[in-house]
Amino acid sequence: MGAQVKWGIVSTADINSKVIPGAHESDKVELVAVASRDRARAEAYAREWEIPHAYGSYDGLLADPQIEAVYISLPNTLHAEWSIKAVEAGKHVLCEKPFTRHPDEVDAAFDAAERNGRLLSEAFMYRHNPQTAKLVELVREGAIGELRLVRSAFSYGLYDEENIRLRTDVEGGALMDVGCYNVSGSRLLAGEPERVWGEAWYGPSGTDWVFTGTLRFPGDVIATFDCGTALASRDELEAIGSEGSLFLDDPWHCNRPVIEVRRDDEAVERIELEPADSYRLELENLSDAIRGEAELLLGRQDALAQARTLGALHRSATEHEPVSV
Repeated sequence: MGAQVKWGIVSTADINSKVIPGAHESDKVELVAVASRDRARAEAYAREWEIPHAYGSYDGLLADPQIEAVYISLPNTLHAEWSIKAVEAGKHVLCEKPFTRHPDEVDAAFDAAERNGRLLSEAFMYRHNPQTAKLVELVREGAIGELRLVRSAFSYGLYDEENIRLRTDVEGGALMDVGCYNVSGSRLLAGEPERVWGEAWYGPSGTDWVFTGTLRFPGDVIATFDCGTALASRDELEAIGSEGSLFLDDPWHCNRPVIEVRRDDEAVERIELEPADSYRLELENLSDAIRGEAELLLGRQDALAQARTLGALHRSATEHEPVSV
């Protein structure tokens, strides 16, 4: 195994609290720095999380020659800009989801990464979990016959209109915050959609507080999902085929990794997997890829297809008509 990859974190966002523990526990990751726009905040954050170095600007962290890779947890509208700045500063990048809903931003960022010989990946942590790999394996091997339908949900309740997740100026809202998981999971199982239909309820903040989507895939596979920031907490996914279905009660967080195999007139089969830290696994995947010891799981192709689908759903909901992808 190669030497640990030295990482920095760009921002002090709340999501970091899920990522940092896995970084500290990994023998492939060395977390060496964090940056904030306020130096005092960065220093306090570094003390709290036992990170050796703190920077009072994002550019300051990117200028640190010891840092090989950065995790970017800035607001959605800053993902492409700072990913480009990071790769141009010689850093590999893991950028928090959703990268963007604008395909041109994906192309610009990955073009910059390729020009500078750096890796760039969108941080869909659930994709790295063994539960997800097992789900894909079961669908591919025909455990439920022919895949016909994917249905999923992801929601929670948030009513603070000043919260960044509900702000229009940073492209917040249910689709971008949690619906991106539904879209990613549907695409993972069914391929790339040909046509989508989105419907939204826009709450007082101006963002979509409830969003539903239907995606039509080649081979007559259909996916439906709902997501929300003004609903009860729910997260589930079911892949339904001609001979049965696969049900996941915790498809995104993967804290309780269980896949239920359901078939007509048969007892439900429970496939239980060992829990694994998805955030640690995504850091390790990029670290291994940097050292040439693994292939990057999520690169340009997935990020571009994800952005195209999110953009089409957003457009469908605002224009009130189906949109081709």
